[in-house]
Amino acid sequence: MPVKKKSKDAPARHLGEALREKRESLGISLRTLAARLDFSPSFISQVENGLASPSIGSLEKIAGALEMSLAELFRPSGSHTKSGIVRSSERPAIRSEWSQAEIESLLSRHDVQLEPMLVKLAPGGSSGKHPHASAREQFAYIVAGAVTLTLDGVDQVLKKGDAVSIPAAAAVRWQNHARSATQILIVSQAVKIFPSGKNSK
Repeated sequence: MPVKKKSKDAPARHLGEALREKRESLGISLRTLAARLDFSPSFISQVENGLASPSIGSLEKIAGALEMSLAELFRPSGSHTKSGIVRSSERPAIRSEWSQAEIESLLSRHDVQLEPMLVKLAPGGSSGKHPHASAREQFAYIVAGAVTLTLDGVDQVLKKGDAVSIPAAAAVRWQNHARSATQILIVSQAVKIFPSGKNSK
């Protein structure tokens, strides 16, 4: 079950544009953003210009620093559907060459409390070199295949039909050690959870 590419160039360009527009709207310089994330300014510039394909973990870190979620990055503003229905042929998607993955947004509106995505990991694919934490609670369901989940330092193999709830700020890494692709439905809470109990969009 190979990971199919829906588009080669347009998604990367849109992702870079969305990142740059959000960064500039927040008044954050490229160098400042890079320093916050411990990335090089050249890497951030390449991502914004569609010349680099970062890992899923790096994308999530960049989005978090810009007060965005992955789901918000993939869907152009104003493209939500009134019916709430997202057709399989119309799902916005981007491909992470580093992660050997394709991520599809299943989000139809931005005024909802849940943000679903479908992550397709090819054999050998990984969400990142190291586990990374999200500021949002997540629920994951294995739609197809098998995947190794590293959750707070513990490795577990999840197979089709398995599900897991992931607390906010937990360090997570997904790896596909199988010979076939795996599909993971990940639903994130649209509101960040902070230790103080104060929530922020």
